[in-house]
Amino acid sequence: MKKVLALSVIIVTILSGCSNSGGGELTGVAQKGTFYEPDPYGMLFIPQGSFNMGPNDQDAAWSLTAQSKTVSIRSFWMDETEITNTEYRQYIDWVRDSIARKLLGDQFEEFVIAEDEFGNEIDPPFLNWDEPIEWDNEEYAEILDEMFLPENERFFRRKEIDSRKLSYEYEWVDLQQAAKKTNRFNFETKQYDGSIYNQVGEEETINDRSAFIMKDNVNVYPDTLCWIADFTYSFNEPWTEKYFWHVGFYEYPVVGITHKQATAFSIWRSRFMNNYLVSKGEPEVMWYRLPTEAEWEYASRGGLENQMYPWGGMYTRNDKGCFLANFKPLRGRYADDGGNTSMAVASYAPNDFGLYDMSGNVAEWTSSAFDESAYSFTHDFNPTYKYNALPDDPHVMKRKVIRGGSWKDVGYYLQCGTRTYEYQDSAKSYIGFRCVRDYIGD
Repeated sequence: MKKVLALSVIIVTILSGCSNSGGGELTGVAQKGTFYEPDPYGMLFIPQGSFNMGPNDQDAAWSLTAQSKTVSIRSFWMDETEITNTEYRQYIDWVRDSIARKLLGDQFEEFVIAEDEFGNEIDPPFLNWDEPIEWDNEEYAEILDEMFLPENERFFRRKEIDSRKLSYEYEWVDLQQAAKKTNRFNFETKQYDGSIYNQVGEEETINDRSAFIMKDNVNVYPDTLCWIADFTYSFNEPWTEKYFWHVGFYEYPVVGITHKQATAFSIWRSRFMNNYLVSKGEPEVMWYRLPTEAEWEYASRGGLENQMYPWGGMYTRNDKGCFLANFKPLRGRYADDGGNTSMAVASYAPNDFGLYDMSGNVAEWTSSAFDESAYSFTHDFNPTYKYNALPDDPHVMKRKVIRGGSWKDVGYYLQCGTRTYEYQDSAKSYIGFRCVRDYIGD
Protein backbone atom coordinates (compact mmCIF):
# COMPACT_ATOMS: atom_id res chain seq x y z
CA MET A 1 0.00 0.00 0.00
CA LYS A 2 2.92 2.32 0.84
CA LYS A 3 4.43 1.64 -2.60
CA VAL A 4 1.17 2.63 -4.32
CA LEU A 5 1.00 5.88 -2.32
CA ALA A 6 4.63 6.66 -3.11
CA LEU A 7 4.01 6.08 -6.83
CA SER A 8 0.98 8.36 -6.68
CA VAL A 9 3.07 11.12 -5.09
CA ILE A 10 5.70 10.77 -7.83
CA ILE A 11 3.07 11.00 -10.61
CA VAL A 12 1.45 14.06 -9.03
CA THR A 13 4.85 15.69 -8.66
CA ILE A 14 5.71 15.03 -12.30
CA LEU A 15 2.39 16.39 -13.53
CA SER A 16 2.71 19.43 -11.31
CA GLY A 17 6.19 20.07 -12.68
CA CYS A 18 4.89 19.96 -16.26
CA SER A 19 2.10 22.45 -15.61
CA ASN A 20 4.51 24.87 -13.94
CA SER A 21 7.25 24.85 -16.59
CA GLY A 22 8.98 28.17 -17.19
CA GLY A 23 10.03 28.74 -13.60
CA GLY A 24 6.73 30.33 -12.74
CA GLU A 25 7.07 32.96 -15.47
CA LEU A 26 4.61 33.61 -18.30
CA THR A 27 6.50 32.16 -21.27
CA GLY A 28 3.74 31.06 -23.63
CA VAL A 29 2.96 27.59 -24.91
CA ALA A 30 5.72 27.39 -27.52
CA GLN A 31 9.00 28.94 -28.50
CA LYS A 32 8.41 32.36 -30.01
CA GLY A 33 9.55 33.69 -33.36
CA THR A 34 10.15 30.36 -35.08
CA PHE A 35 7.65 30.64 -37.94
CA TYR A 36 8.91 31.93 -41.27
CA GLU A 37 6.36 31.88 -44.05
CA PRO A 38 7.89 30.32 -47.17
CA ASP A 39 7.51 32.14 -50.47
CA PRO A 40 4.51 30.63 -52.28
CA TYR A 41 5.43 29.20 -55.67
CA GLY A 42 4.55 31.61 -58.48
CA MET A 43 3.55 34.43 -56.11
CA LEU A 44 5.17 37.73 -55.21
CA PHE A 45 5.16 39.64 -51.94
CA ILE A 46 3.21 42.92 -52.00
CA PRO A 47 4.27 45.09 -49.03
CA GLN A 48 1.72 46.97 -46.97
CA GLY A 49 1.14 50.63 -47.75
CA SER A 50 -1.27 53.45 -48.50
CA PHE A 51 -2.29 54.97 -51.83
CA ASN A 52 -4.89 57.17 -53.47
CA MET A 53 -7.47 54.78 -54.85
CA GLY A 54 -9.49 55.89 -57.83
CA PRO A 55 -9.26 58.21 -60.82
CA ASN A 56 -6.58 60.53 -62.07
CA ASP A 57 -6.87 64.00 -63.54
CA GLN A 58 -7.70 62.68 -67.01
CA ASP A 59 -10.78 60.69 -65.98
CA ALA A 60 -14.10 61.96 -67.28
CA ALA A 61 -16.52 63.23 -64.64
CA TRP A 62 -19.10 60.64 -65.68
CA SER A 63 -16.75 57.68 -65.40
CA LEU A 64 -17.33 54.80 -63.01
CA THR A 65 -14.32 55.95 -61.00
CA ALA A 66 -15.39 59.54 -60.42
CA GLN A 67 -14.50 59.27 -56.73
CA SER A 68 -11.13 58.97 -55.05
CA LYS A 69 -9.98 58.20 -51.52
CA THR A 70 -6.82 57.38 -49.59
CA VAL A 71 -6.77 53.78 -48.34
CA SER A 72 -4.31 51.50 -46.57
CA ILE A 73 -3.65 47.87 -47.49
CA ARG A 74 -2.07 45.05 -45.50
CA SER A 75 0.74 42.94 -46.92
CA PHE A 76 -0.23 40.00 -49.11
CA TRP A 77 1.05 37.59 -51.72
CA MET A 78 -0.20 37.81 -55.31
CA ASP A 79 0.14 35.54 -58.32
CA GLU A 80 2.88 36.75 -60.63
CA THR A 81 0.64 36.15 -63.64
CA GLU A 82 -2.98 35.34 -64.31
CA ILE A 83 -3.95 31.71 -63.70
CA THR A 84 -2.97 29.84 -66.85
CA ASN A 85 -4.67 27.04 -68.74
CA THR A 86 -2.13 24.51 -67.48
CA GLU A 87 -2.62 25.57 -63.85
CA TYR A 88 -6.38 25.39 -64.15
CA ARG A 89 -6.11 21.98 -65.81
CA GLN A 90 -4.33 20.69 -62.68
CA TYR A 91 -7.50 21.61 -60.77
CA ILE A 92 -9.74 19.89 -63.32
CA ASP A 93 -7.57 16.76 -63.26
CA TRP A 94 -7.86 16.70 -59.45
CA VAL A 95 -11.66 16.97 -59.64
CA ARG A 96 -11.73 14.23 -62.30
CA ASP A 97 -9.57 11.91 -60.19
CA SER A 98 -11.55 12.59 -57.02
CA ILE A 99 -14.78 11.56 -58.78
CA ALA A 100 -13.06 8.44 -60.11
CA ARG A 101 -11.80 7.49 -56.65
CA LYS A 102 -15.27 7.87 -55.16
CA LEU A 103 -16.70 5.54 -57.80
CA LEU A 104 -13.90 3.00 -57.40
CA GLY A 105 -14.08 3.24 -53.60
CA ASP A 106 -17.58 1.74 -53.66
CA GLN A 107 -16.10 -1.48 -55.04
CA PHE A 108 -12.41 -1.45 -54.09
CA GLU A 109 -11.57 -0.56 -50.49
CA GLU A 110 -7.99 0.48 -51.34
CA PHE A 111 -9.27 3.73 -52.88
CA VAL A 112 -10.72 5.02 -49.62
CA ILE A 113 -9.57 5.36 -46.01
CA ALA A 114 -12.46 4.13 -43.86
CA GLU A 115 -10.69 3.93 -40.48
CA ASP A 116 -8.42 6.27 -38.55
CA GLU A 117 -5.13 5.25 -36.91
CA PHE A 118 -7.00 3.99 -33.85
CA GLY A 119 -9.37 1.78 -35.84
CA ASN A 120 -12.37 4.10 -35.52
CA GLU A 121 -14.73 4.26 -38.49
CA ILE A 122 -14.57 7.37 -40.71
CA ASP A 123 -17.96 8.22 -42.20
CA PRO A 124 -17.88 9.33 -44.93
CA PRO A 125 -14.43 7.91 -45.66
CA PHE A 126 -11.48 9.90 -47.01
CA LEU A 127 -10.14 9.33 -50.51
CA ASN A 128 -6.82 7.50 -50.70
CA TRP A 129 -4.67 9.57 -53.07
CA ASP A 130 -1.72 7.22 -52.74
CA GLU A 131 -3.48 4.50 -54.73
CA PRO A 132 -2.88 4.99 -58.49
CA ILE A 133 -5.78 4.84 -60.93
CA GLU A 134 -5.23 2.45 -63.84
CA TRP A 135 -7.64 3.85 -66.40
CA ASP A 136 -7.02 0.92 -68.78
CA ASN A 137 -7.72 -1.71 -66.10
CA GLU A 138 -10.75 -3.70 -67.31
CA GLU A 139 -12.36 -3.92 -63.87
CA TYR A 140 -11.89 -0.22 -63.26
CA ALA A 141 -12.96 0.77 -66.77
CA GLU A 142 -16.40 -0.74 -66.33
CA ILE A 143 -16.99 1.32 -63.17
CA LEU A 144 -15.53 4.50 -64.61
CA ASP A 145 -17.45 4.27 -67.87
CA GLU A 146 -20.16 6.60 -66.55
CA MET A 147 -17.62 9.44 -66.42
CA PHE A 148 -17.22 9.37 -70.20
CA LEU A 149 -19.45 10.71 -72.94
CA PRO A 150 -22.03 8.19 -74.18
CA GLU A 151 -21.21 6.82 -77.62
CA ASN A 152 -23.95 8.79 -79.40
CA GLU A 153 -22.45 12.08 -78.11
CA ARG A 154 -18.85 11.45 -79.14
CA PHE A 155 -17.20 13.43 -81.92
CA PHE A 156 -15.34 11.15 -84.36
CA ARG A 157 -15.77 8.25 -81.89
CA ARG A 158 -13.27 9.72 -79.43
CA LYS A 159 -13.74 8.49 -75.89
CA GLU A 160 -13.57 11.63 -73.74
CA ILE A 161 -14.45 12.61 -70.18
CA ASP A 162 -17.92 14.17 -69.98
CA SER A 163 -17.04 17.69 -68.76
CA ARG A 164 -20.63 18.20 -67.59
CA LYS A 165 -19.94 15.74 -64.76
CA LEU A 166 -16.84 17.50 -63.45
CA SER A 167 -18.40 19.21 -60.43
CA TYR A 168 -16.50 20.30 -57.35
CA GLU A 169 -18.22 20.16 -53.96
CA TYR A 170 -16.79 22.72 -51.60
CA GLU A 171 -17.56 24.58 -48.41
CA TRP A 172 -16.55 27.72 -46.59
CA VAL A 173 -17.27 29.45 -43.29
CA ASP A 174 -19.43 32.58 -43.49
CA LEU A 175 -17.46 34.72 -41.05
CA GLN A 176 -19.47 37.84 -41.88
CA GLN A 177 -22.67 36.33 -40.50
CA ALA A 178 -20.82 34.61 -37.65
CA ALA A 179 -19.37 37.96 -36.55
CA LYS A 180 -22.76 39.62 -36.01
CA LYS A 181 -23.45 40.31 -32.34
CA THR A 182 -26.91 38.76 -32.60
CA ASN A 183 -25.42 35.51 -33.92
CA ARG A 184 -22.84 34.97 -31.16
CA PHE A 185 -23.07 32.09 -28.69
CA ASN A 186 -24.99 33.12 -25.56
CA PHE A 187 -23.04 31.84 -22.55
CA GLU A 188 -25.96 32.49 -20.21
CA THR A 189 -28.52 30.44 -22.13
CA LYS A 190 -25.86 28.06 -23.52
CA GLN A 191 -27.22 28.37 -27.05
CA TYR A 192 -27.28 30.49 -30.18
CA ASP A 193 -30.14 32.98 -30.34
CA GLY A 194 -29.86 34.40 -33.85
CA SER A 195 -30.64 33.31 -37.40
CA ILE A 196 -28.68 33.32 -40.64
CA TYR A 197 -29.29 33.14 -44.37
CA ASN A 198 -27.92 30.03 -46.03
CA GLN A 199 -26.27 29.90 -49.45
CA VAL A 200 -29.63 29.83 -51.24
CA GLY A 201 -31.05 32.81 -49.31
CA GLU A 202 -33.26 30.91 -46.89
CA GLU A 203 -33.37 32.11 -43.28
CA GLU A 204 -32.46 29.43 -40.74
CA THR A 205 -32.27 29.30 -36.97
CA ILE A 206 -28.74 28.81 -35.63
CA ASN A 207 -28.63 25.52 -33.73
CA ASP A 208 -24.86 25.11 -33.59
CA ARG A 209 -21.67 26.17 -35.38
CA SER A 210 -22.51 24.11 -38.45
CA ALA A 211 -25.03 26.80 -39.42
CA PHE A 212 -22.12 29.01 -40.48
CA ILE A 213 -20.68 26.35 -42.79
CA MET A 214 -21.89 27.01 -46.32
CA LYS A 215 -21.80 24.25 -48.91
CA ASP A 216 -22.10 24.41 -52.66
CA ASN A 217 -20.96 22.71 -55.85
CA VAL A 218 -19.98 24.05 -59.23
CA ASN A 219 -19.05 22.61 -62.60
CA VAL A 220 -15.36 23.38 -63.02
CA TYR A 221 -14.96 23.22 -66.79
CA PRO A 222 -14.55 26.59 -68.57
CA ASP A 223 -17.13 27.78 -71.06
CA THR A 224 -15.08 27.15 -74.19
CA LEU A 225 -17.96 28.34 -76.39
CA CYS A 226 -17.56 31.87 -75.02
CA TRP A 227 -15.18 32.66 -77.90
CA ILE A 228 -18.12 32.33 -80.29
CA ALA A 229 -20.88 33.61 -78.01
CA ASP A 230 -19.08 36.86 -77.13
CA PHE A 231 -18.73 38.10 -80.71
CA THR A 232 -21.48 38.17 -83.32
CA TYR A 233 -20.42 37.72 -86.96
CA SER A 234 -16.85 36.87 -86.03
CA PHE A 235 -14.93 33.68 -86.83
CA ASN A 236 -13.58 32.33 -83.54
CA GLU A 237 -14.22 28.60 -83.89
CA PRO A 238 -10.49 27.69 -83.76
CA TRP A 239 -10.19 29.23 -80.29
CA THR A 240 -13.24 27.34 -79.08
CA GLU A 241 -11.80 24.08 -80.33
CA LYS A 242 -8.19 24.43 -79.12
CA TYR A 243 -7.63 27.30 -76.68
CA PHE A 244 -8.17 25.55 -73.37
CA TRP A 245 -6.75 22.07 -73.84
CA HIS A 246 -4.07 22.29 -76.57
CA VAL A 247 -0.46 22.28 -75.33
CA GLY A 248 0.28 25.34 -77.47
CA PHE A 249 -2.01 27.40 -75.24
CA TYR A 250 -0.94 26.01 -71.86
CA GLU A 251 0.76 29.27 -70.80
CA TYR A 252 -2.15 31.45 -71.89
CA PRO A 253 -4.55 32.83 -69.25
CA VAL A 254 -7.58 30.68 -68.60
CA VAL A 255 -10.83 32.37 -69.68
CA GLY A 256 -14.50 31.42 -69.79
CA ILE A 257 -14.54 31.26 -65.99
CA THR A 258 -17.43 32.65 -63.93
CA HIS A 259 -16.89 34.45 -60.65
CA LYS A 260 -18.22 31.42 -58.78
CA GLN A 261 -15.81 29.10 -60.58
CA ALA A 262 -12.87 31.38 -59.76
CA THR A 263 -13.91 31.47 -56.09
CA ALA A 264 -14.23 27.67 -55.96
CA PHE A 265 -10.77 27.32 -57.52
CA SER A 266 -9.33 29.50 -54.75
CA ILE A 267 -10.95 27.32 -52.07
CA TRP A 268 -9.61 24.16 -53.72
CA ARG A 269 -6.14 25.65 -53.99
CA SER A 270 -6.23 26.49 -50.26
CA ARG A 271 -7.26 22.99 -49.27
CA PHE A 272 -4.73 21.47 -51.66
CA MET A 273 -1.89 23.42 -50.02
CA ASN A 274 -2.98 23.13 -46.39
CA ASN A 275 -3.75 19.41 -46.59
CA TYR A 276 -0.21 18.89 -47.84
CA LEU A 277 1.28 21.02 -45.06
CA VAL A 278 -0.69 19.19 -42.38
CA SER A 279 0.44 15.82 -43.78
CA LYS A 280 4.05 17.01 -43.32
CA GLY A 281 3.44 18.28 -39.79
CA GLU A 282 3.77 21.90 -40.89
CA PRO A 283 1.47 24.77 -39.81
CA GLU A 284 -1.24 25.88 -42.22
CA VAL A 285 -1.04 29.11 -44.21
CA MET A 286 -3.70 31.67 -45.02
CA TRP A 287 -6.30 30.71 -47.60
CA TYR A 288 -6.02 31.71 -51.24
CA ARG A 289 -8.76 34.00 -52.51
CA LEU A 290 -9.61 36.56 -55.16
CA PRO A 291 -8.17 40.01 -54.48
CA THR A 292 -10.40 42.88 -53.39
CA GLU A 293 -10.52 45.69 -55.92
CA ALA A 294 -8.46 47.87 -53.55
CA GLU A 295 -5.75 45.20 -53.30
CA TRP A 296 -5.80 44.76 -57.06
CA GLU A 297 -5.38 48.47 -57.77
CA TYR A 298 -2.65 48.83 -55.12
CA ALA A 299 -0.72 45.91 -56.61
CA SER A 300 -1.28 47.21 -60.14
CA ARG A 301 0.34 50.55 -59.32
CA GLY A 302 3.53 48.77 -58.27
CA GLY A 303 4.35 51.36 -55.62
CA LEU A 304 4.18 54.28 -58.07
CA GLU A 305 2.17 57.26 -56.88
CA ASN A 306 -0.55 58.82 -59.03
CA GLN A 307 0.42 57.05 -62.25
CA MET A 308 -2.07 56.17 -64.95
CA TYR A 309 -0.66 52.77 -65.92
CA PRO A 310 1.19 49.94 -64.11
CA TRP A 311 4.40 50.87 -65.94
CA GLY A 312 4.09 54.54 -64.94
CA GLY A 313 3.78 57.53 -67.21
CA MET A 314 0.89 58.72 -69.34
CA TYR A 315 1.31 56.67 -72.50
CA THR A 316 0.71 53.14 -73.74
CA ARG A 317 3.94 53.11 -75.81
CA ASN A 318 7.58 53.17 -74.80
CA ASP A 319 10.20 55.57 -76.17
CA LYS A 320 10.66 53.30 -79.21
CA GLY A 321 6.99 53.46 -80.14
CA CYS A 322 6.23 49.88 -79.01
CA PHE A 323 3.01 49.17 -77.13
CA LEU A 324 3.44 48.17 -73.48
CA ALA A 325 0.47 45.81 -73.13
CA ASN A 326 -1.86 43.57 -75.09
CA PHE A 327 -4.96 45.67 -75.80
CA LYS A 328 -6.96 47.25 -78.64
CA PRO A 329 -4.86 50.20 -79.84
CA LEU A 330 -5.74 52.99 -82.22
CA ARG A 331 -8.99 52.18 -84.06
CA GLY A 332 -8.98 48.46 -83.50
CA ARG A 333 -5.65 47.39 -84.97
CA TYR A 334 -5.29 44.45 -82.59
CA ALA A 335 -2.12 43.05 -84.11
CA ASP A 336 -0.23 46.36 -83.76
CA ASP A 337 0.53 45.59 -80.10
CA GLY A 338 1.95 42.16 -80.85
CA GLY A 339 -1.21 40.24 -80.00
CA ASN A 340 -4.48 39.51 -81.70
CA THR A 341 -6.53 37.97 -78.94
CA SER A 342 -5.01 36.90 -75.63
CA MET A 343 -1.30 36.07 -75.46
CA ALA A 344 0.94 33.89 -73.33
CA VAL A 345 1.30 35.37 -69.85
CA ALA A 346 4.39 37.49 -69.12
CA SER A 347 4.77 38.51 -72.77
CA TYR A 348 5.30 42.11 -71.65
CA ALA A 349 7.49 43.63 -68.96
CA PRO A 350 6.24 43.50 -65.33
CA ASN A 351 5.46 46.47 -63.09
CA ASP A 352 7.73 47.51 -60.22
CA PHE A 353 6.29 44.81 -57.94
CA GLY A 354 7.23 42.21 -60.58
CA LEU A 355 3.62 41.48 -61.54
CA TYR A 356 2.88 40.70 -65.19
CA ASP A 357 -0.16 41.67 -67.26
CA MET A 358 -1.82 43.92 -64.68
CA SER A 359 -3.04 45.80 -67.73
CA GLY A 360 -4.26 44.14 -70.90
CA ASN A 361 -4.25 40.51 -72.02
CA VAL A 362 -7.35 39.55 -69.99
CA ALA A 363 -9.35 41.53 -67.45
CA GLU A 364 -9.48 39.99 -63.99
CA TRP A 365 -12.18 39.14 -61.47
CA THR A 366 -11.97 40.65 -58.00
CA SER A 367 -13.89 39.56 -54.92
CA SER A 368 -15.62 42.94 -54.62
CA ALA A 369 -19.22 43.56 -55.64
CA PHE A 370 -19.74 46.59 -57.85
CA ASP A 371 -21.50 49.68 -56.58
CA GLU A 372 -21.07 53.13 -58.10
CA SER A 373 -20.80 54.73 -54.65
CA ALA A 374 -18.65 52.05 -52.99
CA TYR A 375 -15.77 54.46 -52.37
CA SER A 376 -18.03 56.63 -50.21
CA PHE A 377 -19.12 53.96 -47.73
CA THR A 378 -16.28 51.43 -47.59
CA HIS A 379 -13.61 51.69 -44.91
CA ASP A 380 -10.24 53.27 -45.58
CA PHE A 381 -8.43 50.19 -44.18
CA ASN A 382 -8.57 47.13 -46.47
CA PRO A 383 -11.78 48.45 -48.07
CA THR A 384 -14.16 46.18 -49.92
CA TYR A 385 -17.85 45.67 -50.56
CA LYS A 386 -19.07 42.09 -50.85
CA TYR A 387 -22.41 40.68 -51.84
CA ASN A 388 -22.99 37.20 -53.22
CA ALA A 389 -26.17 37.46 -55.24
CA LEU A 390 -28.63 34.59 -55.45
CA PRO A 391 -29.78 33.21 -58.83
CA ASP A 392 -33.12 35.03 -58.57
CA ASP A 393 -31.67 38.38 -57.53
CA PRO A 394 -31.89 41.33 -59.96
CA HIS A 395 -29.00 41.68 -62.40
CA VAL A 396 -27.84 44.86 -60.69
CA MET A 397 -27.02 42.81 -57.59
CA LYS A 398 -24.87 40.37 -59.59
CA ARG A 399 -22.23 42.87 -60.65
CA LYS A 400 -18.63 42.08 -59.70
CA VAL A 401 -15.72 44.45 -60.18
CA ILE A 402 -13.28 43.53 -62.93
CA ARG A 403 -9.98 45.32 -63.40
CA GLY A 404 -7.10 45.69 -65.83
CA GLY A 405 -8.73 45.74 -69.24
CA SER A 406 -8.22 43.04 -71.87
CA TRP A 407 -7.04 42.34 -75.37
CA LYS A 408 -10.36 43.66 -76.76
CA ASP A 409 -10.41 46.90 -74.71
CA VAL A 410 -9.16 50.38 -75.55
CA GLY A 411 -6.41 52.04 -73.51
CA TYR A 412 -8.77 53.72 -71.02
CA TYR A 413 -9.55 50.37 -69.38
CA LEU A 414 -5.84 49.66 -68.89
CA GLN A 415 -5.50 52.48 -66.37
CA CYS A 416 -4.85 51.46 -62.76
CA GLY A 417 -7.81 53.44 -61.42
CA THR A 418 -10.41 52.38 -64.01
CA ARG A 419 -13.11 50.12 -62.61
CA THR A 420 -15.88 48.37 -64.47
CA TYR A 421 -18.00 45.27 -63.89
CA GLU A 422 -19.32 42.02 -65.26
CA TYR A 423 -22.12 39.79 -63.99
CA GLN A 424 -21.02 37.04 -61.61
CA ASP A 425 -22.72 34.25 -63.55
CA SER A 426 -21.19 35.21 -66.89
CA ALA A 427 -18.14 33.61 -68.49
CA LYS A 428 -16.24 35.71 -71.00
CA SER A 429 -13.38 35.12 -73.42
CA TYR A 430 -11.63 38.22 -72.11
CA ILE A 431 -11.88 37.73 -68.32
CA GLY A 432 -9.53 35.61 -66.23
CA PHE A 433 -8.28 35.88 -62.65
CA ARG A 434 -5.34 35.59 -60.30
CA CYS A 435 -5.23 34.74 -56.58
CA VAL A 436 -3.86 36.46 -53.51
CA ARG A 437 -2.93 35.08 -50.08
CA ASP A 438 -2.74 37.11 -46.89
CA TYR A 439 0.72 37.45 -45.40
CA ILE A 440 1.22 36.23 -41.84
CA GLY A 441 2.88 39.20 -40.16
CA ASP A 442 3.88 42.70 -41.29
